[in-house]
Amino acid sequence: MMASARSPFALRPFLLEDAPLLAEIFRESIAELAADDYSETQQEAWASSADDEEEFAQRLARQLTLIATLNGSAVGFASLVKNDTIDMLYMHPAAAGQGGGTMLVDALEKLAAARGAKRLTADVSDAAQDFFTKRGFTARQRNTIQIGGEWLANTTMEKQLGKPVQGTT
Repeated sequence: MMASARSPFALRPFLLEDAPLLAEIFRESIAELAADDYSETQQEAWASSADDEEEFAQRLARQLTLIATLNGSAVGFASLVKNDTIDMLYMHPAAAGQGGGTMLVDALEKLAAARGAKRLTADVSDAAQDFFTKRGFTARQRNTIQIGGEWLANTTMEKQLGKPVQGTT
């Protein structure tokens, strides 16, 4: 058997019992990975959208949500809504930059294309713009949104998806 470079990450679908851990990953990701781009009050307002864990769980359950695991433990997650929009992508800071986020986005791209999407969009935090740019997304529109009484900026980014191979649907 030939040796090959394999990611230490694996993917699996979201289960409702994952919600408390994913809410914690969400909060820690915002606190550590977005600290240079958003004020403390903006981060707190953003992170507060996971305070109601039941509502947070239902949001993830209504979407196609994938979890990145490392040695069997959840370390990140991403969700696809309407087959063409990445709604959430969060990695635990200890696992960031190691390929789990890339694996999640690659999987969502393939799923979106398989479901007929011609493009994939995401409203991307300032902290995540470089990540998405490196994956072929381009900035389309700057946004200002209000969350928990605070105004936050993000950017709508878009990637054209490849055409399906002839002979497949």
